[in-house]
Amino acid sequence: MIMRYTFLILFLLANDVFARSVNVAAAANLSYALPELKAKFLRKHPSVNLHFTIGGSGKLAIQIERGAAYDLFLSANTDYVERLYKDGKTLQKPKIYAQGALVMLSVKKRDFSKGLQLLTQSDIERIAVANPKTAPYGKASIEALKNSGLYERVRPKFVYAESISQTLIYTLKAADIGFVAKSSLFAPSLKAFKKGRNWANVPTNLYTPISQGAALLPYAKGNMDAKAFYEFLFGDEAKAIFEAYGYKVP
Repeated sequence: MIMRYTFLILFLLANDVFARSVNVAAAANLSYALPELKAKFLRKHPSVNLHFTIGGSGKLAIQIERGAAYDLFLSANTDYVERLYKDGKTLQKPKIYAQGALVMLSVKKRDFSKGLQLLTQSDIERIAVANPKTAPYGKASIEALKNSGLYERVRPKFVYAESISQTLIYTLKAADIGFVAKSSLFAPSLKAFKKGRNWANVPTNLYTPISQGAALLPYAKGNMDAKAFYEFLFGDEAKAIFEAYGYKVP
């Protein structure tokens, strides 16, 4: 009987070792793709405890620098993960998992044939933009406006948000128009919005490609589940999901 209980305890301990939690710090623009990525991954790894902390990439990077217990960082650009890598705070060199796109979005019907010039109209008083200091999509928004020669004219209209997900909220509730991640268009609440009427792509030649980088962090050392999820992100199944949510994949 004692041997049987001993075996049971060892079995449970072994299971705990091989089914560790995986804590992922994920950029806000991934909010709508993550549930599908998680569901697809768990079909093959049902015992994994996969948790996401979603936020602005800059803020997440600061948390990681200060020792936050994340196993994996999915940034909205490559700059933050490259910096962590140079500081010895990742297990390997970062790798691009997807490339995001920027769109202008409005609840009201707009004449998007005018392109970015639309922002200069008097009936557009508030433009939602993610904080360019911490949100890569915000940085891309400012870059696009500067390259189009419109930045100084429309800057007084800016309403800054802390992340690209908060920018979407501002766009829908407080601003007349906003710069959001194309992946945001897949939110259930945005299904009725139409291209050319409610949204339009920001010309990609106006901003540096938003290449999004991933890296395993020191807390993932020895965590085979974290490594499995990291590798999954670069497989065909994950690539198909990213593409379905408006991203380009390497």
